[in-house]
Amino acid sequence: MLIKKAIKLDKGSANAKATKVGKITRAQLEEIAKTKLKDMNAADVDAAVRTLAGSARSMGVAVEGV
Repeated sequence: MLIKKAIKLDKGSANAKATKVGKITRAQLEEIAKTKLKDMNAADVDAAVRTLAGSARSMGVAVEGV
């Protein structure tokens, strides 16, 4: 997954609410969103960033700037 690749993770957290395994910035999420926008169910880049931020949070990654 591109989120894991962007922050150099092997896998997400087993307990996403309690254990954070890394941090990702809005700029990194925007870069991922621009590459995946045509494959996502999002109207624009901002909506795609919010979708990706939710995916990152569910993996135990702290999201900064969203």
